Amino acid sequence: MSKVTAVISAFNEEKNIERCLKSLSFADEIVVVDNSSSDKTAEIAKKYTKNVFIQENDPNLIDLQKNFGFEKASSEWILSIDADEEVSIELAQEIKKVLKNNKFENVVGYWIPRKNIIFGKFMEHTGWYPDPQLRLFKRGKGEFVKTHVHEPIKLDGESAYLNEHLIHHHYASVAEFMQKTINIYAPNEAQNYIDKGYQLSYFDAIRFPANEFISRFFARKGYLDGFHGLMLSILMAFYHFTIFCIMWEKQGFKEHNHESFLEETEKEFTKVGKDMLFWISKEKLERIKNPVKRNLQRISNKVHGLA
Repeated sequence: MSKVTAVISAFNEEKNIERCLKSLSFADEIVVVDNSSSDKTAEIAKKYTKNVFIQENDPNLIDLQKNFGFEKASSEWILSIDADEEVSIELAQEIKKVLKNNKFENVVGYWIPRKNIIFGKFMEHTGWYPDPQLRLFKRGKGEFVKTHVHEPIKLDGESAYLNEHLIHHHYASVAEFMQKTINIYAPNEAQNYIDKGYQLSYFDAIRFPANEFISRFFARKGYLDGFHGLMLSILMAFYHFTIFCIMWEKQGFKEHNHESFLEETEKEFTKVGKDMLFWISKEKLERIKNPVKRNLQRISNKVHGLA
């Protein structure tokens, strides 16, 4: 049976890391990279493994810093996991089974579905599930190569999918969401847009958040997550509004002086309103099971210009 090393890269994760480490009892080796934490992260980690390494923290290179831990692994396989995640019992069993049987000799990496627990609730919709993550891979076959946050591991070879889950204890508070949005994710995403040569429009201030809300709440059925789905869709809209703000700032807060500015703004908001009504009517139509009632609703939608 092939062995596996679990690798954690952490910074100030004393509230989470012990739960993560306890879930890794199935691993043959555990490597923890502490990115110069100021709390008890390293102290807690040392209770579970002797392989605790320290490196300087760079919030702009969150993922790239994980490569340092991969280099310290001695097993044939590596499981990359974050301190706010844990391996379910079922996933641990599946990993051991897959590595024991080794059916697919050409497969060098596995995608793992992830359950995101946000504000105390498992988010089944709103774009947060199944959230596949490439986390299990052969040593030397995977690494992070981009500075863009949340870019997947670059894999040198073929991959397959596992069925069981990582558990991600994501945002525990609104303050945490805001802090990570403003200080980490939005600046990184804004720079990614700029690096790709994106031409910013002033009305992206409306389009960015509106499109994200519609995508989350309607297209990815966030409404099925209830009030959590609504709040997360709004918060993700704020996240994308923040991306625009940072890009605007990087352009020197350019003014948009135009005599028809009010009319142009009105057009943008009118379009958003129409899109909202279209998606509401579409989702309501899908929920009607009776074919006769569905056809009547479809006709009504066409009459009101919602189809």
